[in-house]
Amino acid sequence: MTDKKKKFSLGLLPKVIIAIALGILCSLFFPDWAAKAIATFNSLFSNFLGFIIPLLILGLVAPGIAEMGKGAGRLLLITVVLAYVSTIIAGYFSYFTCELTYPSILVKDPGFALTSLCDSTGIKPFFTVDMPPVFGVMSALILAFVLGLGAAYSKSVTMTKVLEEFRDIINLIIKNVIIPVLPFFIFGIFLILSMEGQVSSVLKLFLKVILVIFAMHIVWLVLQFIVAGAISRKNPFRCLWNMLPAYVTALGTQSSAATIPVTLAQTRKNGVDHGVSSFTVPLCATIHLAGSTLKIVACAFAIMYMMGLPTGIGLYTGFIFMLGITMVAAPGVPGGAIMAALAILESILGFDATLQALMIALYITMDSFGTACNVTGDGAISLIVDKIYSNLNKKGKRKKTISQKRQSETLE
Repeated sequence: MTDKKKKFSLGLLPKVIIAIALGILCSLFFPDWAAKAIATFNSLFSNFLGFIIPLLILGLVAPGIAEMGKGAGRLLLITVVLAYVSTIIAGYFSYFTCELTYPSILVKDPGFALTSLCDSTGIKPFFTVDMPPVFGVMSALILAFVLGLGAAYSKSVTMTKVLEEFRDIINLIIKNVIIPVLPFFIFGIFLILSMEGQVSSVLKLFLKVILVIFAMHIVWLVLQFIVAGAISRKNPFRCLWNMLPAYVTALGTQSSAATIPVTLAQTRKNGVDHGVSSFTVPLCATIHLAGSTLKIVACAFAIMYMMGLPTGIGLYTGFIFMLGITMVAAPGVPGGAIMAALAILESILGFDATLQALMIALYITMDSFGTACNVTGDGAISLIVDKIYSNLNKKGKRKKTISQKRQSETLE
């Protein structure tokens, strides 16, 4: 007898919301020894994150770069450049919007200056276990670029295969260890924050930042399609409306990869060539994460602003440019983009495990909206690539015709 019943399972977002609520509720009656036990778990998990992050960035970025060398010439180059430029502009759009709006809606709170819950003066773990990483984050990034570019340019099948298998191992760790444990970690974060009287600042931050980011996503999509419509000479609002089914599907799946069939169908409905759409949509699902970049920049800026840390354009320029590259490494699982971004949050912005956990919680709370923005924007990229590729083909045919005419005149 075959069991056709599907097991019921909560998604990551509901689990995170439940973890936050339970953390606040349990803080009302948890004894100190139970809180210390939770702090011990959080200490172990945060140390594990510190150990795994360099391996995570190596395992995700290196094969992503290596695989980019397998593309189809000009079409690949055009799509990659457009996706990267879109991601970078989204990061700056988010930065300047935050710089303009946050001072009027957020209040700098000295009590929000979290350094490490593991070293909290109130609640300390029973014990800690040091887990030093094999190498630093910047070493991991440089090594990833060296191995990825080396494999791409040398066309080494063996090295590419090794990198791909290492990525599979890292994805298994993310999917089967980190993602399942995250709700418990976030539960511990909010339990301790509540017991130390800091949770109200965090919840106010969450609500205000979510509203700002949602508004930015809508404005960003309109801007993307206005530009794409101007270049492709099509009605931008009709094209954006046609992409609505992909947006709604992404809200439900929380995965760009899972939404590819719908994105593909709606992109073709906008008149994009079948060959171009078949290439750009799957590729952009991996490399074009403008919505995720916008959201990560806004969340990081909010936390740093509340803590009174510097948020200068120089600091965030390096962060945005590195984030654009790192987003290529994002695995196709809910919360994958923020997991790939942990390394540069640590190395450039100085986020420790506690601040990374707050970033993860804040990001995942609205993960589906970022994914929906990503896949809808893929339709805009496809429109631009289709127009450029069409013009290149016309030029190629014109040159071929002129060459043939010259040859016939020579023969005569």
